[in-house]
Amino acid sequence: MTTRQGRSRVRVAVFACVAAVALVIDQLTKLWAQSALGDGRTVPVIPNLLSLTLVHNPGASLGLGSSMTWVISLLAIAASVVLVVLGVRTVSTRWTVLFALAFAGAFGNLIDRVVYADGFLNGKVVDFLNYGWSVGNVADIWLMVAGIGIVLLIVLGVPLDREDGDDAAASAGVVRVDDVAYTAAAGDGHATPAEGGAAAVTAADDNATSGVADGRDASKGGMSL
Repeated sequence: MTTRQGRSRVRVAVFACVAAVALVIDQLTKLWAQSALGDGRTVPVIPNLLSLTLVHNPGASLGLGSSMTWVISLLAIAASVVLVVLGVRTVSTRWTVLFALAFAGAFGNLIDRVVYADGFLNGKVVDFLNYGWSVGNVADIWLMVAGIGIVLLIVLGVPLDREDGDDAAASAGVVRVDDVAYTAAAGDGHATPAEGGAAAVTAADDNATSGVADGRDASKGGMSL
């Protein structure tokens, strides 16, 4: 297995773990809300800021699109597929984590629309976090965190196709062996990374030996003067 394949597997594992944990948290909290708040009670958490109230929302966030539930469901399916592809193909771990959170948010609400459906993708999302101006759930929090994080990474100029430590390594003069073609070091234009690396090390050793020899010659010359 090459180093690139190893990194790809790590990205897939990171995406799967983050998405799975986020989805489990979302679904468990929704199950709890339906059990504990199903009688219509409201539980104050932070006065005038946050309370717990069970609401079944047929629309999107903020109650938008309540008459287009199946359209929202289809969009959620498409978004989930796109987020999976982006999450496993991007090189940056930070981007992978954010895509995983966004997927968990979109797919978590999609599960509700399928499980609690009256027709084709016509179910209602379980909301219970009442902010006063809107009622949401943990999946909405994942979507919000992912959205804010993506905006920050864009502003900071963090690329999708580069490892998070590559910029620092490049500025420090560190070169990844698997990312460099060592044609110049090997000299034949067809060297493998390992061969090129060996040639580069040999060249460095030769230069060091030559430098020591030159130093000795200069020292002898100085003594003869």
